[in-house]
Amino acid sequence: MLLSKHGLAGLALLGSSVSMAGTMVLPPADVDLVGGISTATAMPGDTLLDIARQHGIGQDEIVLANPQVDRWLPTPGSDVVLPTRYILPDAKREGIVINLPEMRLYYYAPGESGGQASVITHPVSVGRMDWDTPLGTTRIIQKKENPTWTPPASIKAEHAAEGDPLPDVVPAGPDNPLGLFAMRLAIPGYLIHSTNKPYGVGMRVTHGCMRMYPEDIEEFFQQVPLNTPVTLVNQPIKAGWFGGSLYLEIHPPMDEEQVSAEALLQQAVEVVKEKTDGHEVVVRWSMLRKAVQEQSGIPVRISAGDV
Repeated sequence: MLLSKHGLAGLALLGSSVSMAGTMVLPPADVDLVGGISTATAMPGDTLLDIARQHGIGQDEIVLANPQVDRWLPTPGSDVVLPTRYILPDAKREGIVINLPEMRLYYYAPGESGGQASVITHPVSVGRMDWDTPLGTTRIIQKKENPTWTPPASIKAEHAAEGDPLPDVVPAGPDNPLGLFAMRLAIPGYLIHSTNKPYGVGMRVTHGCMRMYPEDIEEFFQQVPLNTPVTLVNQPIKAGWFGGSLYLEIHPPMDEEQVSAEALLQQAVEVVKEKTDGHEVVVRWSMLRKAVQEQSGIPVRISAGDV
């Protein structure tokens, strides 16, 4: 389903789950797909990175979704695909779930006063290859506005070697890498925080922390209470159901895993087999192979039958 930036025809196909702001009604447990694909018109002077930030999309996400578009000089007036449809990660729908290969955060927000629960999603940056973001379950133990930053010895040494020495404490303010909001995890040394380098959001550029766009975390910081559980997963392949159809979403695996094309295909087959266990469904294996080859991060319908 492809929509124009301003055309809302067809949104009814997804009901109230669609929101361009990244907040969607949490679907029933047997539905895994949320959101909808849309397009934006590239304006003179735009880069793909500008368009990504305007629409709450990470940098790698928008590049993968638009392989034929020049990252720095998209043709003015051309359509840019906004990959804002998602298969929810295969994890308990509780608290915050961060899928590292996807570089995206999902927050399962409870409904207020008996209202309907929602899922809120934002792009994040994660640890680069030599500074992995850890996997597992933890929780938010501290929330801090206008944080100072005490860089650990390892990061100080790295900066010193590059001729950019750091002070023992970086004061709060516009030059602080943590930005204006930080949420500390129970895993020592790891945070979800804002940034003074927003154009790195959605890329592997951190020392293991998770960065968010400043405008995203300013609101998110108020929504997330202390002790919220945080689950970090590594799922480059996600399969999910919507309207009786099976969808597959594939992101490039983490570089250090060095997954071959053949191994990734086999992993995708295993994920699909597990997801279809107990279901009567005909899988279009040609579409599965195509999704594995493209790794666009956009959910692809892989079950046979009428669209």
